[in-house]
Amino acid sequence: MTFKQDFLWGGATAANQLEGAFDVAGKGLSVADAMPGGKSRMQILGSDTFDWSIDADKYVYPNHKGIDHYHRFKEDIALFAEMGFKCYRFSIAWSRIFPMGDETKANEAGLAFYEQVIDECLKYGIEPVITISHYEMPLNLAKAYGGWKNREIVGFYENFAKAVLTRFHTKVKYWMTFNEINSAIALPALSQGMVATTGGDQQQNIFQAWHHQFVASSLAVKIGHELNPDLQIGCMIIYATTYSYDSNPVNQVATMLQNQAFNYFCADVQVRGEYPAYTQKLFKEKGVSPLAIEDGDLALLKAYPVDYVGFSYYMSAVQNVTDKDADTVDGNILGGVKNPFLEASDWGWQIDPTGLRIALNDLHGRYQVPLFIVENGLGAYDKVEADGTINDDYRIDYLAKHIQAMSDAVEDGVELMGYTPWGCIDLVSASTGEMSKRYGFIYVDLDDNIEGTGNRSKKKSFEWYKKVIATKGEDLTND
Repeated sequence: MTFKQDFLWGGATAANQLEGAFDVAGKGLSVADAMPGGKSRMQILGSDTFDWSIDADKYVYPNHKGIDHYHRFKEDIALFAEMGFKCYRFSIAWSRIFPMGDETKANEAGLAFYEQVIDECLKYGIEPVITISHYEMPLNLAKAYGGWKNREIVGFYENFAKAVLTRFHTKVKYWMTFNEINSAIALPALSQGMVATTGGDQQQNIFQAWHHQFVASSLAVKIGHELNPDLQIGCMIIYATTYSYDSNPVNQVATMLQNQAFNYFCADVQVRGEYPAYTQKLFKEKGVSPLAIEDGDLALLKAYPVDYVGFSYYMSAVQNVTDKDADTVDGNILGGVKNPFLEASDWGWQIDPTGLRIALNDLHGRYQVPLFIVENGLGAYDKVEADGTINDDYRIDYLAKHIQAMSDAVEDGVELMGYTPWGCIDLVSASTGEMSKRYGFIYVDLDDNIEGTGNRSKKKSFEWYKKVIATKGEDLTND
């Protein structure tokens, strides 16, 4: 058997993309609540004029409503249990605990809600895996404080982490401090709450914000380990296996530098507890001057590194600096050159299961800590047949090939903790704000305007993944 007996099979979601109930029980607005829906979401957030204002006359704000998981979590978790989930990765909405972000007292109604969610998971023997901050910092912290470039946010996050870790440490063993922390290199609006109008278009601010997040992450590890040394608290990054366009040494060096800047930098600091040797070179390339680092920061990073690396894997990328006429792709997070050996999803994300095996070997060889694939999946248009069935064979094929790559990596010697495919139930897409970009094993009857019955139904992949879990990843056939 490839996968260990206690392997954590499950699924992943995020509070801001499925809960809804944005104004219930004292919850404040988050940055996700100010993100308009539609394929132009990323362009709007990256524009020179966006300032976190909400224009309800112009845009739909799908994160406001989500899929109403807030009121239907028992139904949803029961479906996860039916699939045989061993774990469920979800996040805690910061603004449900501290509505404005800068309060000193936590909102008890918010804590009580997550206690119910956690208890519902434990009722079925499902281990909660909690992301403390997942693309939804309180809107007030983004608007009034300018996001993570402001050192004051460290203290506000520390209060948040202390509130949830103290409340739930006896029930929740697995935690992550930030979701896809390295995504800020492409779009700081998501993980750092910074847009161009608040300095998000300046590399100096992005790297300064990262330093503050590194400090905050170590503070969370410190709090958690003081409460219970057995807690497992990880970092979480996007990893995109990156190939050189050809064997030209110029492109090989460009690939090395891209890996350092994107795939490695944040994890290097959070896992190793110190800035990597290439930091000054990276700063020079990005035009970054020395960061504001307070006394004790570096000692804190060294003393409290993370316990494991959680990462998302959706695609690979190609690095090319020599052929300016090469075909490019728009769908990949970082853009770049089209890989002629790969197919792409409906949204232009290139599909590369072999790249996952490479990613696992690379990260394990680099860090020598356990790995946890906490996001992986296929965003696709799903057709509901006349009889109500949804035959998502394309999703089954995608996941089966990636699970096989995981198995190959484990045989290579990689220490892999678990696997939680993204959007195990359909939810609002982070990149486009659409419901029509579906990832789930469970279909939710809502359109891009969040209109519909909201009813849940099983796709073909539901029974397939149930079989995969029951056979511990041994049976990947689609029959």
